[in-house]
Amino acid sequence: MRVFKFGGASVKNADAVKNVAKVLKQSNTNELLIVVSAMGKTTNALETLAKAYFNKDKQKNKIYKEIKSFHDEVISGLLKNKTSHAYDDIENLFIELECMLETKPESSFDCVYDQIVSYGEIFSSRIVSTYLNEADIKNRWMDAQNFIVTDNNFREGKVDWQLTTDMISKKLKPIVKKQMVVTQGFVARSQDMKTTTLGREGSDYSAAIFAYGLGAKDVTIWKDVDGVMNADPKKFKDAIKLDALTYSHAIELAYYGATVIHPKTIQPLQSKNIPLYVKSFINPKGAGTVVGKNPKEKNIPTFISKSDEVLISISSKDFSFIVEDNLSKIFQAFATHKVKMNLMQNSAISFSVCVDNSGENLNQLRSELSVYFDVRTNTNVELLTITHYTDKSIAELTKGKDILLEQRTRATAQFVLKHI
Repeated sequence: MRVFKFGGASVKNADAVKNVAKVLKQSNTNELLIVVSAMGKTTNALETLAKAYFNKDKQKNKIYKEIKSFHDEVISGLLKNKTSHAYDDIENLFIELECMLETKPESSFDCVYDQIVSYGEIFSSRIVSTYLNEADIKNRWMDAQNFIVTDNNFREGKVDWQLTTDMISKKLKPIVKKQMVVTQGFVARSQDMKTTTLGREGSDYSAAIFAYGLGAKDVTIWKDVDGVMNADPKKFKDAIKLDALTYSHAIELAYYGATVIHPKTIQPLQSKNIPLYVKSFINPKGAGTVVGKNPKEKNIPTFISKSDEVLISISSKDFSFIVEDNLSKIFQAFATHKVKMNLMQNSAISFSVCVDNSGENLNQLRSELSVYFDVRTNTNVELLTITHYTDKSIAELTKGKDILLEQRTRATAQFVLKHI
Protein backbone atom coordinates (compact mmCIF):
# COMPACT_ATOMS: atom_id res chain seq x y z
CA MET A 1 0.00 0.00 0.00
CA ARG A 2 1.45 3.34 -1.10
CA VAL A 3 0.60 7.05 -0.88
CA PHE A 4 1.26 9.54 -3.71
CA LYS A 5 0.87 13.27 -3.20
CA PHE A 6 0.50 15.63 -6.17
CA GLY A 7 0.98 19.34 -5.41
CA GLY A 8 -0.53 22.40 -7.05
CA ALA A 9 2.11 22.63 -9.79
CA SER A 10 1.44 19.03 -10.85
CA VAL A 11 -2.28 19.76 -11.43
CA LYS A 12 -2.06 23.42 -12.49
CA ASN A 13 -3.85 22.94 -15.84
CA ALA A 14 -5.31 20.28 -18.13
CA ASP A 15 -1.94 19.19 -19.54
CA ALA A 16 -0.54 18.82 -16.03
CA VAL A 17 -3.44 16.58 -14.98
CA LYS A 18 -2.90 14.46 -18.10
CA ASN A 19 0.73 14.10 -17.02
CA VAL A 20 -0.45 12.81 -13.63
CA ALA A 21 -2.20 9.99 -15.49
CA LYS A 22 1.07 9.19 -17.30
CA VAL A 23 2.97 9.08 -14.01
CA LEU A 24 0.38 6.71 -12.53
CA LYS A 25 0.51 4.40 -15.54
CA GLN A 26 4.29 4.26 -15.34
CA SER A 27 4.24 3.52 -11.62
CA ASN A 28 1.92 0.53 -12.14
CA THR A 29 1.04 0.56 -8.46
CA ASN A 30 -1.80 -1.34 -6.81
CA GLU A 31 -3.31 -0.37 -3.44
CA LEU A 32 -2.66 3.34 -3.95
CA LEU A 33 -4.02 6.44 -2.21
CA ILE A 34 -3.58 9.71 -4.11
CA VAL A 35 -3.58 13.02 -2.20
CA VAL A 36 -4.23 16.09 -4.36
CA SER A 37 -3.58 19.79 -3.70
CA ALA A 38 -5.54 22.72 -5.10
CA MET A 39 -4.78 23.57 -8.73
CA GLY A 40 -2.02 26.09 -9.42
CA LYS A 41 -2.58 29.32 -7.46
CA THR A 42 -6.19 28.50 -6.50
CA THR A 43 -5.48 28.67 -2.77
CA ASN A 44 -4.25 32.26 -3.12
CA ALA A 45 -7.39 33.18 -5.07
CA LEU A 46 -9.66 31.52 -2.51
CA GLU A 47 -7.87 33.35 0.32
CA THR A 48 -8.67 36.62 -1.47
CA LEU A 49 -12.26 35.46 -1.87
CA ALA A 50 -12.54 34.60 1.85
CA LYS A 51 -11.33 38.09 2.80
CA ALA A 52 -13.74 39.75 0.37
CA TYR A 53 -16.66 37.67 1.66
CA PHE A 54 -15.84 38.32 5.32
CA ASN A 55 -15.38 42.06 4.73
CA LYS A 56 -18.55 42.24 2.57
CA ASP A 57 -16.50 43.45 -0.37
CA LYS A 58 -18.47 43.72 -3.62
CA GLN A 59 -15.48 42.25 -5.46
CA LYS A 60 -16.32 38.80 -4.09
CA ASN A 61 -18.54 37.89 -7.06
CA LYS A 62 -15.84 38.88 -9.54
CA ILE A 63 -13.24 36.83 -7.68
CA TYR A 64 -15.59 33.84 -7.54
CA LYS A 65 -16.25 34.02 -11.29
CA GLU A 66 -12.53 34.10 -12.02
CA ILE A 67 -11.99 30.99 -9.88
CA LYS A 68 -14.86 29.16 -11.57
CA SER A 69 -13.70 30.24 -15.03
CA PHE A 70 -10.23 28.87 -14.35
CA HIS A 71 -11.59 25.48 -13.30
CA ASP A 72 -14.08 25.43 -16.20
CA GLU A 73 -11.14 25.90 -18.57
CA VAL A 74 -9.29 22.97 -16.98
CA ILE A 75 -12.43 20.82 -17.17
CA SER A 76 -13.03 21.67 -20.83
CA GLY A 77 -9.49 20.52 -21.64
CA LEU A 78 -9.95 17.25 -19.78
CA LEU A 79 -13.44 15.85 -19.54
CA LYS A 80 -15.21 14.56 -22.63
CA ASN A 81 -18.39 13.11 -21.22
CA LYS A 82 -20.13 16.32 -20.14
CA THR A 83 -23.36 14.46 -19.41
CA SER A 84 -21.87 12.19 -16.74
CA HIS A 85 -23.01 12.52 -13.14
CA ALA A 86 -19.40 13.22 -12.14
CA TYR A 87 -19.49 16.45 -14.16
CA ASP A 88 -22.71 17.40 -12.39
CA ASP A 89 -21.06 16.70 -9.03
CA ILE A 90 -18.28 19.17 -9.85
CA GLU A 91 -20.76 21.81 -11.02
CA ASN A 92 -22.78 21.34 -7.83
CA LEU A 93 -19.69 22.11 -5.74
CA PHE A 94 -19.40 25.52 -7.38
CA ILE A 95 -23.10 26.17 -6.80
CA GLU A 96 -22.59 25.20 -3.15
CA LEU A 97 -19.76 27.73 -2.77
CA GLU A 98 -21.75 30.42 -4.60
CA CYS A 99 -24.70 29.92 -2.24
CA MET A 100 -22.39 30.29 0.76
CA LEU A 101 -21.18 33.62 -0.60
CA GLU A 102 -24.78 34.90 -0.66
CA THR A 103 -25.15 34.43 3.10
CA LYS A 104 -23.82 36.67 5.86
CA PRO A 105 -20.62 35.54 7.61
CA GLU A 106 -21.57 34.40 11.10
CA SER A 107 -18.24 33.02 12.34
CA SER A 108 -14.72 34.21 12.97
CA PHE A 109 -12.54 34.95 9.95
CA ASP A 110 -10.41 31.85 10.62
CA CYS A 111 -13.52 29.67 10.52
CA VAL A 112 -14.76 31.37 7.34
CA TYR A 113 -11.30 30.95 5.82
CA ASP A 114 -11.38 27.17 6.28
CA GLN A 115 -14.91 26.79 4.92
CA ILE A 116 -14.01 28.66 1.71
CA VAL A 117 -10.34 27.89 1.05
CA SER A 118 -10.87 24.14 1.49
CA TYR A 119 -12.89 24.14 -1.75
CA GLY A 120 -9.64 24.33 -3.71
CA GLU A 121 -8.66 20.78 -2.84
CA ILE A 122 -12.22 19.53 -3.22
CA PHE A 123 -12.53 21.00 -6.75
CA SER A 124 -9.11 19.69 -7.73
CA SER A 125 -9.52 16.15 -6.42
CA ARG A 126 -12.97 15.81 -8.02
CA ILE A 127 -11.64 16.91 -11.40
CA VAL A 128 -8.56 14.66 -11.18
CA SER A 129 -10.61 11.65 -10.07
CA THR A 130 -13.13 12.12 -12.87
CA TYR A 131 -10.42 12.52 -15.52
CA LEU A 132 -8.52 9.44 -14.32
CA ASN A 133 -11.67 7.34 -14.58
CA GLU A 134 -12.22 8.61 -18.14
CA ALA A 135 -8.56 7.75 -18.87
CA ASP A 136 -9.28 4.18 -17.72
CA ILE A 137 -7.41 4.59 -14.43
CA LYS A 138 -10.22 3.41 -12.21
CA ASN A 139 -10.45 5.09 -8.84
CA ARG A 140 -12.86 6.19 -6.15
CA TRP A 141 -13.11 9.76 -4.87
CA MET A 142 -13.23 10.04 -1.08
CA ASP A 143 -13.70 13.05 1.21
CA ALA A 144 -10.68 13.52 3.51
CA GLN A 145 -13.00 15.08 6.09
CA ASN A 146 -14.44 11.64 6.73
CA PHE A 147 -11.08 10.45 8.05
CA ILE A 148 -8.86 13.26 9.38
CA VAL A 149 -10.24 14.72 12.62
CA THR A 150 -8.86 17.82 14.34
CA ASP A 151 -9.71 20.24 17.11
CA ASN A 152 -11.40 23.61 16.43
CA ASN A 153 -8.15 25.47 15.82
CA PHE A 154 -9.17 26.81 12.42
CA ARG A 155 -6.44 27.34 9.80
CA GLU A 156 -4.11 24.96 11.64
CA GLY A 157 -6.11 22.15 13.12
CA LYS A 158 -4.38 19.87 15.63
CA VAL A 159 -4.91 16.25 14.59
CA ASP A 160 -6.70 13.87 16.94
CA TRP A 161 -4.40 10.96 16.20
CA GLN A 162 -6.45 8.30 17.97
CA LEU A 163 -9.71 9.11 16.17
CA THR A 164 -7.98 9.77 12.85
CA THR A 165 -5.93 6.57 12.90
CA ASP A 166 -8.99 4.50 13.80
CA MET A 167 -11.04 6.03 10.98
CA ILE A 168 -8.32 5.53 8.37
CA SER A 169 -7.41 2.02 9.48
CA LYS A 170 -10.96 0.69 9.87
CA LYS A 171 -12.86 2.53 7.14
CA LEU A 172 -10.40 3.70 4.48
CA LYS A 173 -7.82 0.89 4.40
CA PRO A 174 -10.29 -1.81 3.25
CA ILE A 175 -11.32 0.46 0.35
CA VAL A 176 -7.73 1.21 -0.72
CA LYS A 177 -7.01 -2.53 -0.74
CA LYS A 178 -9.73 -2.97 -3.36
CA GLN A 179 -9.23 0.08 -5.57
CA MET A 180 -7.25 3.29 -6.07
CA VAL A 181 -8.55 6.20 -3.99
CA VAL A 182 -8.26 9.94 -4.76
CA THR A 183 -8.64 12.36 -1.86
CA GLN A 184 -7.63 15.85 -0.73
CA GLY A 185 -4.68 17.27 1.10
CA PHE A 186 -4.91 20.18 3.58
CA VAL A 187 -8.56 19.47 4.49
CA ALA A 188 -9.95 17.94 7.70
CA ARG A 189 -12.93 18.31 10.03
CA SER A 190 -13.48 19.05 13.69
CA GLN A 191 -15.39 16.73 16.01
CA ASP A 192 -18.41 19.03 15.70
CA MET A 193 -18.31 18.51 11.90
CA LYS A 194 -16.85 21.89 10.90
CA THR A 195 -14.37 21.97 8.03
CA THR A 196 -10.83 22.70 9.24
CA THR A 197 -7.48 22.92 7.48
CA LEU A 198 -4.02 21.75 8.51
CA GLY A 199 -2.08 24.95 7.81
CA ARG A 200 -0.78 26.54 4.64
CA GLU A 201 0.91 24.02 2.30
CA GLY A 202 -0.45 21.23 4.52
CA SER A 203 -1.09 18.64 1.81
CA ASP A 204 2.28 16.94 2.45
CA TYR A 205 1.18 16.57 6.07
CA SER A 206 -2.11 15.01 4.92
CA ALA A 207 -0.17 12.42 2.93
CA ALA A 208 1.86 11.55 6.04
CA ILE A 209 -1.30 11.27 8.17
CA PHE A 210 -2.91 8.90 5.69
CA ALA A 211 0.30 6.87 5.38
CA TYR A 212 0.51 6.55 9.16
CA GLY A 213 -3.09 5.33 9.43
CA LEU A 214 -2.77 2.96 6.48
CA GLY A 215 0.61 1.58 7.57
CA ALA A 216 1.81 2.42 4.04
CA LYS A 217 4.93 1.00 2.44
CA ASP A 218 6.11 4.49 1.44
CA VAL A 219 5.05 8.03 0.50
CA THR A 220 6.02 9.83 -2.71
CA ILE A 221 5.67 13.59 -3.06
CA TRP A 222 5.66 14.60 -6.73
CA LYS A 223 7.27 18.00 -7.39
CA ASP A 224 8.51 20.08 -10.31
CA VAL A 225 12.10 19.58 -9.09
CA ASP A 226 14.26 16.45 -9.20
CA GLY A 227 14.27 16.07 -5.42
CA VAL A 228 15.34 17.95 -2.31
CA MET A 229 18.04 20.46 -3.22
CA ASN A 230 20.75 21.71 -0.87
CA ALA A 231 19.54 25.26 -1.64
CA ASP A 232 16.85 27.10 -3.55
CA PRO A 233 18.05 27.09 -7.19
CA LYS A 234 16.42 30.51 -7.67
CA LYS A 235 18.72 32.00 -5.02
CA PHE A 236 21.81 29.77 -5.23
CA LYS A 237 23.04 29.02 -8.75
CA ASP A 238 25.21 26.08 -7.65
CA ALA A 239 22.41 24.19 -5.88
CA ILE A 240 22.63 20.38 -6.12
CA LYS A 241 20.24 17.54 -5.39
CA LEU A 242 20.53 15.61 -2.13
CA ASP A 243 20.17 11.89 -2.86
CA ALA A 244 19.31 10.92 0.71
CA LEU A 245 18.38 12.49 4.04
CA THR A 246 17.83 11.11 7.51
CA TYR A 247 14.48 11.83 9.12
CA SER A 248 16.10 14.19 11.63
CA HIS A 249 17.95 16.18 8.96
CA ALA A 250 14.79 16.49 6.87
CA ILE A 251 12.86 17.73 9.92
CA GLU A 252 15.53 20.35 10.57
CA LEU A 253 15.56 21.56 6.96
CA ALA A 254 11.76 21.84 6.88
CA TYR A 255 11.70 23.63 10.23
CA TYR A 256 14.35 26.11 9.11
CA GLY A 257 12.33 26.99 6.03
CA ALA A 258 13.11 24.57 3.19
CA THR A 259 9.90 24.66 1.14
CA VAL A 260 10.09 21.24 -0.54
CA ILE A 261 8.70 19.37 2.49
CA HIS A 262 6.08 20.63 4.97
CA PRO A 263 7.59 20.76 8.50
CA LYS A 264 5.00 18.43 10.08
CA THR A 265 5.33 15.73 7.42
CA ILE A 266 8.29 13.74 8.68
CA GLN A 267 7.47 12.78 12.28
CA PRO A 268 4.42 10.55 11.56
CA LEU A 269 6.49 8.72 8.92
CA GLN A 270 9.50 8.41 11.21
CA SER A 271 7.38 6.86 13.97
CA LYS A 272 6.53 3.92 11.67
CA ASN A 273 9.76 3.97 9.65
CA ILE A 274 7.88 4.80 6.41
CA PRO A 275 10.29 6.10 3.71
CA LEU A 276 9.50 9.37 1.96
CA TYR A 277 10.48 9.92 -1.67
CA VAL A 278 10.56 13.37 -3.26
CA LYS A 279 10.45 12.92 -7.05
CA SER A 280 9.87 14.91 -10.20
CA PHE A 281 6.60 14.57 -12.13
CA ILE A 282 8.54 15.93 -15.11
CA ASN A 283 11.14 13.16 -14.83
CA PRO A 284 9.29 10.37 -12.98
CA LYS A 285 11.98 7.77 -13.69
CA GLY A 286 14.59 9.84 -11.84
CA ALA A 287 15.82 8.60 -8.47
CA GLY A 288 14.70 11.71 -6.57
CA THR A 289 15.53 12.05 -2.87
CA VAL A 290 14.80 9.45 -0.22
CA VAL A 291 14.18 10.38 3.41
CA GLY A 292 14.51 7.48 5.82
CA LYS A 293 16.03 5.96 8.91
CA ASN A 294 19.48 4.98 7.65
CA PRO A 295 20.04 6.38 4.15
CA LYS A 296 23.56 6.92 2.89
CA GLU A 297 23.57 10.65 3.53
CA LYS A 298 26.58 12.76 2.60
CA ASN A 299 27.62 15.78 4.67
CA ILE A 300 26.76 18.25 1.93
CA PRO A 301 26.23 21.83 3.17
CA THR A 302 22.67 23.11 2.85
CA PHE A 303 21.67 26.75 2.55
CA ILE A 304 18.23 28.09 3.46
CA SER A 305 17.42 31.76 3.06
CA LYS A 306 14.14 33.29 4.26
CA SER A 307 13.48 36.89 3.27
CA ASP A 308 10.96 39.43 4.60
CA GLU A 309 11.62 38.29 8.15
CA VAL A 310 11.19 40.46 11.25
CA LEU A 311 13.62 40.56 14.17
CA ILE A 312 11.89 41.47 17.45
CA SER A 313 13.95 42.53 20.48
CA ILE A 314 12.12 42.54 23.81
CA SER A 315 13.45 44.05 27.05
CA SER A 316 11.91 44.96 30.39
CA LYS A 317 10.72 48.53 31.01
CA ASP A 318 12.07 48.64 34.58
CA PHE A 319 15.62 47.55 33.66
CA SER A 320 15.19 44.19 35.38
CA PHE A 321 16.45 40.91 33.95
CA ILE A 322 14.42 38.81 31.51
CA VAL A 323 13.62 35.80 33.72
CA GLU A 324 11.13 32.94 33.81
CA ASP A 325 8.05 35.06 34.56
CA ASN A 326 8.80 37.36 31.65
CA LEU A 327 9.47 34.47 29.28
CA SER A 328 6.21 32.81 30.23
CA LYS A 329 4.29 35.98 29.36
CA ILE A 330 6.21 36.37 26.09
CA PHE A 331 5.65 32.79 24.96
CA GLN A 332 1.95 32.98 25.83
CA ALA A 333 1.57 36.11 23.68
CA PHE A 334 3.23 34.38 20.72
CA ALA A 335 0.92 31.38 21.11
CA THR A 336 -2.20 33.56 21.43
CA HIS A 337 -1.46 35.44 18.21
CA LYS A 338 -0.20 32.37 16.34
CA VAL A 339 3.18 33.86 15.50
CA LYS A 340 5.86 31.18 15.06
CA MET A 341 9.41 31.66 16.24
CA ASN A 342 12.01 30.77 13.61
CA LEU A 343 14.98 31.68 15.82
CA MET A 344 15.25 32.90 19.39
CA GLN A 345 18.03 34.05 21.69
CA ASN A 346 17.91 35.11 25.32
CA SER A 347 20.30 37.24 27.33
CA ALA A 348 20.06 38.68 30.82
CA ILE A 349 18.38 41.87 29.66
CA SER A 350 16.66 41.02 26.39
CA PHE A 351 14.90 38.33 24.39
CA SER A 352 15.30 38.36 20.60
CA VAL A 353 13.24 36.37 18.14
CA CYS A 354 13.09 36.17 14.34
CA VAL A 355 9.64 35.56 12.82
CA ASP A 356 7.82 35.56 9.50
CA ASN A 357 6.14 38.83 8.58
CA SER A 358 2.62 37.61 9.34
CA GLY A 359 0.80 40.93 8.92
CA GLU A 360 -2.03 41.64 11.32
CA ASN A 361 -1.14 38.81 13.72
CA LEU A 362 2.31 40.30 14.14
CA ASN A 363 0.89 43.79 14.72
CA GLN A 364 -1.42 42.46 17.43
CA LEU A 365 1.47 40.62 19.07
CA ARG A 366 3.62 43.75 19.14
CA SER A 367 0.76 45.76 20.63
CA GLU A 368 0.26 43.26 23.46
CA LEU A 369 3.96 42.92 24.22
CA SER A 370 4.38 46.73 24.25
CA VAL A 371 2.08 46.96 27.28
CA TYR A 372 4.64 45.09 29.40
CA PHE A 373 7.97 45.45 27.57
CA ASP A 374 10.05 47.72 25.41
CA VAL A 375 9.75 46.25 21.93
CA ARG A 376 12.05 47.09 19.01
CA THR A 377 11.84 45.62 15.53
CA ASN A 378 13.99 45.29 12.46
CA THR A 379 11.88 44.62 9.38
CA ASN A 380 12.81 43.17 5.99
CA VAL A 381 15.69 41.11 7.35
CA GLU A 382 16.97 37.76 6.07
CA LEU A 383 17.24 34.56 8.09
CA LEU A 384 20.10 32.45 6.74
CA THR A 385 20.57 28.86 7.92
CA ILE A 386 23.61 26.77 6.94
CA THR A 387 23.99 23.12 7.91
CA HIS A 388 27.43 21.43 7.70
CA TYR A 389 28.83 24.95 7.47
CA THR A 390 32.39 26.06 6.81
CA ASP A 391 34.08 29.38 7.60
CA LYS A 392 34.36 29.97 3.86
CA SER A 393 30.63 29.46 3.19
CA ILE A 394 29.71 31.79 6.08
CA ALA A 395 32.08 34.50 4.84
CA GLU A 396 30.71 34.30 1.29
CA LEU A 397 27.04 34.40 2.25
CA THR A 398 27.26 37.14 4.88
CA LYS A 399 29.54 39.44 2.84
CA GLY A 400 28.11 42.93 2.44
CA LYS A 401 25.46 42.39 5.12
CA ASP A 402 25.09 43.42 8.76
CA ILE A 403 24.86 40.44 11.12
CA LEU A 404 22.14 41.43 13.60
CA LEU A 405 22.06 38.08 15.39
CA GLU A 406 24.16 34.92 15.18
CA GLN A 407 23.73 31.43 16.58
CA ARG A 408 25.88 28.31 16.02
CA THR A 409 25.88 24.65 17.00
CA ARG A 410 28.31 21.95 15.86
CA ALA A 411 26.35 21.32 12.65
CA THR A 412 24.22 24.41 12.08
CA ALA A 413 24.82 28.15 11.87
CA GLN A 414 22.04 30.76 11.68
CA PHE A 415 22.27 34.47 10.98
CA VAL A 416 19.78 37.31 10.93
CA LEU A 417 21.08 39.63 8.23
CA LYS A 418 20.35 43.14 7.03
CA HIS A 419 21.50 44.26 3.61
CA ILE A 420 23.78 47.28 3.86
